[in-house]
Amino acid sequence: MTLHRISYVTGDFMADLIEYKCPCCAGKLEFNSGTQNMKCPFCESEFDVDTVQQYNEQLAAASGDNMHYEQSAGSEWNSQETEGMNVYSCQSCGAQIIADPSTAASSCPYCDAPIVMSGNLSGELKPDLVIPFKLDKKAAKAALSKHLDGKRLLPKVFREENHIDEIKGVYVPVWLFDADADANMIYKGEKRRTWNDSSYNYTEISYYSAVREGTLAFANVPVDGSSKMADDLMESIEPFDIKDAVEFKTAYLSGYLADRYDVSAEDSIERANQRIKRSTEETFRATVKGYTNVTTESSNVNFQNGRSRYALYPVWLLNTTWNGNKYTFAMNGQTGKFVGNLPADPGMAAKLFIGIAAVSTAVLFGLAKLLGFC
Repeated sequence: MTLHRISYVTGDFMADLIEYKCPCCAGKLEFNSGTQNMKCPFCESEFDVDTVQQYNEQLAAASGDNMHYEQSAGSEWNSQETEGMNVYSCQSCGAQIIADPSTAASSCPYCDAPIVMSGNLSGELKPDLVIPFKLDKKAAKAALSKHLDGKRLLPKVFREENHIDEIKGVYVPVWLFDADADANMIYKGEKRRTWNDSSYNYTEISYYSAVREGTLAFANVPVDGSSKMADDLMESIEPFDIKDAVEFKTAYLSGYLADRYDVSAEDSIERANQRIKRSTEETFRATVKGYTNVTTESSNVNFQNGRSRYALYPVWLLNTTWNGNKYTFAMNGQTGKFVGNLPADPGMAAKLFIGIAAVSTAVLFGLAKLLGFC
């Protein structure tokens, strides 16, 4: 038989619960006239009145998130900068690509469909910053070859029959967000202690309230400004080193394509907030140590000095075709980080599974024989 004795240990940062709910199980607390404490009728935990009141006030004081930015990203193009800059439209996926007259643009870097010139550049925001390409097309080809090495489940004929349809260097539009995040977090920590005597096993569960407050500075949190470039694909080739960013000049576009943003800075705020808040919560959560279990009871983040900027990030896109299917790979044009999905050979996968199963069976049989079961 196991008896559970539950206590609530108070600390320097004790908080109260709204409507006097039990911190342990969220049941409604009741005043116990015999002990003069607040008691939960469900888990039988008890708390002194002052502790409950203090806890209630602290949770009630926690406000919601306030995450806003000063909208100053980008600037207006002047007529000299836009003169000669062509805009190409993809009739398949809708992408709009910018290129200078010296750059041949015949197919879409995203879906590889033909693109046609639709006019001259005008009426769009000019980037504030650009990270120039550091790696060339030859490096992208070599990265693809390296990416294929050591893939046991990759069909053998894929390397031989797969051919690169086209490699394109594309400047992907990115919104960069800066903010000082003032955070207030309340955590519930749980500690367990067990012991026994000749008759019973005992478990004592003690609950603690931990409060974390502070400010984290975030700079250049990127959010992809192109709906054609998948967010997870763009984020998977991060990080880009913003130290290499320079003031935007059209000369950096020579020989490359540039995607026009179709997701505004305003529409990118939610994604930026998710990234910043997740990083903030993970950072503060890592400071709550020494507990068996930790849960978040309250989390609110307020921004100071929030602003956004518009930048172009260098990406090599490689489109390949094999067995009637298209595969797209991406490489960070600054660092060389390479990503992309590959096909799997069903026959190889089955053989690998059978091999693992056979080894497992042999190990279990040997162990059973050693123990005298067979």
